[in-house]
Amino acid sequence: MSELKVYSYSRCTTCRKALAWLDSQGLCAEVVDITVLPPDRQTLLNAFQHFGQVKPLFNTSGQSYRALGAAVVKTMTDAEAIDALAADGKLIKRPFVCCGDGTFLVGFKPEVWANALLS
Repeated sequence: MSELKVYSYSRCTTCRKALAWLDSQGLCAEVVDITVLPPDRQTLLNAFQHFGQVKPLFNTSGQSYRALGAAVVKTMTDAEAIDALAADGKLIKRPFVCCGDGTFLVGFKPEVWANALLS
């Protein structure tokens, strides 16, 4: 697997587990702090197209999401949702991974990552 870019947050336990898993598999990745440099709008549009919806991109358990409110998010157009995600990295489900082949991973499920990255 070529070039992985992992948008992560150092205080996120799931992100730390995911990075440790990558290391244990001998996979190298460029790690980017999602709170300092969130994915740009085009990257998020590509992820939206990959998943076919914006819902998987949202960190629904995060403070930013709760502050915004689920009701507000539900009324957003896809374009508005992408803009909101691009503006606040903490709204994005993490870790957020851009794979070299143009696919994306969100969250960390070892079995899903193994299937996507080791096969």
